[in-house]
Amino acid sequence: MTNPSTLRARAVVTALVAAGIRDVVLAPGSRSAPLAYALHAAEDAGWLRVHVRVDERSAGFVALGIARVRPAAVVTTSGTAVANLHPAVLEASHSGAPLMIVSADRPHELRGVGANQTTDQVKVFATAVRSFTELPADDADPMRGVRSAVTRAVAAATGARTRAPGPVHLNVAFRDPLTPDDGPWAGEVPAPVQVVATGPVEPVVLPRGPRTVVVAGDGAHRAGPVQEVGSWGWPVLAEPSSGLRGAATAVAAGRVIADELAREIERVVVLGRPTLSRPITRLLARDDLDVVVVSGRADWADVAGTARVVADAIAVPGDLGAGERDWLHRWQLASAAAITALDRPRPLDGPTVAHAVLGAGGTVLLGSSMAVRDADLAAPAGPAFAAAQVLANRGLAGIDGTISTATGVALTGTPVRALIGDITFLHDVGGLARGRFEREVDLQVIVLNDDGGSIFATLEHGKEEHAETFGRFFATPQSVDLAALAAGFGARHQEVRTVSELMDALDQGIHGRSVIEVRLDPAGAHERAERLTGSVRQAVRSALGS
Repeated sequence: MTNPSTLRARAVVTALVAAGIRDVVLAPGSRSAPLAYALHAAEDAGWLRVHVRVDERSAGFVALGIARVRPAAVVTTSGTAVANLHPAVLEASHSGAPLMIVSADRPHELRGVGANQTTDQVKVFATAVRSFTELPADDADPMRGVRSAVTRAVAAATGARTRAPGPVHLNVAFRDPLTPDDGPWAGEVPAPVQVVATGPVEPVVLPRGPRTVVVAGDGAHRAGPVQEVGSWGWPVLAEPSSGLRGAATAVAAGRVIADELAREIERVVVLGRPTLSRPITRLLARDDLDVVVVSGRADWADVAGTARVVADAIAVPGDLGAGERDWLHRWQLASAAAITALDRPRPLDGPTVAHAVLGAGGTVLLGSSMAVRDADLAAPAGPAFAAAQVLANRGLAGIDGTISTATGVALTGTPVRALIGDITFLHDVGGLARGRFEREVDLQVIVLNDDGGSIFATLEHGKEEHAETFGRFFATPQSVDLAALAAGFGARHQEVRTVSELMDALDQGIHGRSVIEVRLDPAGAHERAERLTGSVRQAVRSALGS
């Protein structure tokens, strides 16, 4: 007779595959051993792919990276291993990524009695998960309820019935013995379980006429049927990770232009979740505008509570009128002027690097803090941007787990560039690690190294009156040898100090793990950012005749 823990683990893995999970990230442990044996057999049978990571925190973000492309699961043992997933779970929750957490647990009789590595794992992630399911140890019928529980959990993660995708937690208890006591297992791939998604609804019709702009935040391309956004004929202010920066009517340096034309805007259509720009935040907070929010999910972004309409989709009938054509033309003139100002030669800086990286095309993951803001200011828009697919952890906009997230995306089979700052690099340098038996990934990490958190220099903390506090308590320079760190994890390292050196490095392509360190001068970061934004603003004003 096969022991109950082995049967339970095999039932869980079978149900995961039947529900559509094809990638599982495993952090090794003893209590989760039944799942490890089952996953090994399932991978050998061609059911799925397993990715082993020794650090649970990194494992969670690797799974999150995979979940940016397709649903994924992460498996951990009991105790602090589960808690280490919390940062990735929070990011998945706020960004709507279909991430499934499968945690192993001790049986009920070992809880609360001082047993080793035993804590209360029930609803440990609180409201951050879309669902929580516990499978207690069951020696009499270990497969009872497993298929239903896993199917419902995966459906909740993908939002198939709820339109609210995000992380889910399945907590599975195992009793000893934890190793299989029979022969080989796993044969044909289990038959899929089909959970039919909820159907589409009728779009809300928006009339033409008002001077309208489209604000496209993170994940805007998932906001419903928005493929026709370019045909609406309205200026699109698209964040880099919106998926709509390549729209025909997208404009560059949108946050600067919006500041100049704010008084003339009459209507705003919001797609996705805008998070980057204070001018855009101010725009969306105005109560004298007609704000329309489009979200294909159960929730929506309306921070200031100004939305007049919240819809799954919109339709814009009719052709562009003369007034709308003139309105669009003004934005396009301003965009062209901004691009010209940004293209003027200057010393190597963050916006120059962001422009080069995104211009190289392919899949790019932008780190939070300055990298994504540099890209927002300096990246091209419209057809010139279409070659790049941009991702970012904008759910909570944290800097942790960024390299691991990029690794997860790369594990889906696409080469990835990650553009991050040096503090972000240090936060997750362990994400560069690759086990001897694990697949190599094509990942190029471009590090903007200005020896500290330069984003704070662009905020009020960087003002002269706070200079005494700023260095130690905000910039936090580390002076770490990035080349030595990269070498220690088996990644190639290259330092660049000029634009031409950077372009040469990007032209080499992405092969295996590598780190390109871009050395920037930390002194005067605030002043340089102000000068660049000022020059763009002046160019925009000249183009608009104001």
